[in-house]
Amino acid sequence: MAPRPRHGPGAPPRAAHGPRRRRAPLVSTAVTAPVRRIPAAPLAAGLAAALLLSLVCGVALGSSDLGWSRVLRLLGAGLTGGRLEAEEAAAYAIVWEIRLPRTVLAAVVGAGLAATGVAVQAMVRNALADPFVLGISSGAAVGANAVLLLGAFASLGVWALSVSAFGSALLAMLLVYAAARTAYGLTPLRLVLTGTAMSYGFSAVTALMVFGAARGEAARSAMMWLLGSLGGATWGSVPIAAVTVLAGLACLALSAGRLDALAMGDETAASLGVDPDRLRRQLFVVTAAVTGTVVAVSGAIGFVGLMVPHLVRMLVGAGHRRVLLVAPFAGALLLVWVDIVSRTLLAPAELPVGVVTAVLGVPCFLLLMRRRGYSFGGR
Repeated sequence: MAPRPRHGPGAPPRAAHGPRRRRAPLVSTAVTAPVRRIPAAPLAAGLAAALLLSLVCGVALGSSDLGWSRVLRLLGAGLTGGRLEAEEAAAYAIVWEIRLPRTVLAAVVGAGLAATGVAVQAMVRNALADPFVLGISSGAAVGANAVLLLGAFASLGVWALSVSAFGSALLAMLLVYAAARTAYGLTPLRLVLTGTAMSYGFSAVTALMVFGAARGEAARSAMMWLLGSLGGATWGSVPIAAVTVLAGLACLALSAGRLDALAMGDETAASLGVDPDRLRRQLFVVTAAVTGTVVAVSGAIGFVGLMVPHLVRMLVGAGHRRVLLVAPFAGALLLVWVDIVSRTLLAPAELPVGVVTAVLGVPCFLLLMRRRGYSFGGR
């Protein structure tokens, strides 16, 4: 009878051709549990409730302290048609003619920038893209500065700035589209490069106009607009921006499934029955219209369309149906509070809204880049 093999330190080595037991790996190779995401619908409902409370805060907080009870009474009187004392006419004008349209417009602009940021990042498949990468905002700046510095379209009165900015934004859109389009359609790389190049050109024209401005106050107003400002908000500018943003949100929501396919690449999208060139043209028109409208009423406000989509994806995942449900509320909530900070931090002076978003966005962007487990489209 052959002796049994011994086990332990003194055991002879196992034959090279014999069966070999595999050691358990030091790190488990089992499929790890997926990252837990917040359900999109409850999160959107919570953000909507927070947005309503923030709108009230935006009306109550300002350089002149009206008091919370007084603000609530004035809001209730305006909504129900209640009667007020004569000495409250000035406070009523501050609440209903200055602060409320400004706060509502901030919510509309924030929602539009966040939603178009989601669409642009999918359209050009670039995680660093934002609504201004197509050169639309720089084109709008040319028209706005033509009004502020040169007095163009003065016959339009209070509508001159918005009409000129929106018209020049549309013209910029047409120029970018004509330059980027080829016989093979609109490719992401050509869109980004063309939009960036056109943006530099429009910025040069704007800088030349500011440099040649004869009035110092006009140049200051132009710089304030270029950095983003909601100080000129009126009830006349709210409906146009709101309708355009709502229409853009509806179009993007209907295209959520196709956006998922487009984000995976043109070949994958085509294999799933999605025409990437046609979808990219539609997205280009929608994002350009929304961006041109919000820039016309608020100036160039950066970082909202860049950061909000990334933060929302971290919370609810990458599916565009979920992202487009949450991102508008998140963008609206962010910009409402940014506007509150901009007009209260150094009251009675007012900071440009774009300065506050940059102060918040740069460290947030850097922290997001350093976050383990999150990558901007790659390692």
